[in-house]
Amino acid sequence: MVTFRIDQRTERLLDRLCRDTGRGRSDLIREALQRQFSIMRFEGLRRATAPLAEARGWLTDDELFGDQE
Repeated sequence: MVTFRIDQRTERLLDRLCRDTGRGRSDLIREALQRQFSIMRFEGLRRATAPLAEARGWLTDDELFGDQE
């Protein structure tokens, strides 16, 4: 269990999203954290591989993921 504080605006937005989706706070917060962790891992991998990709002439994600050779 983790407890944390959020500002009133964020709380209102969270409560509205709960009401609109029919999902609970914990469920939405858990999903948001998992998505954020995935984004952070991806960004870390991108930073680590950027020099290698640039050396091959890949400058965009489309070029990186599109080149299957």
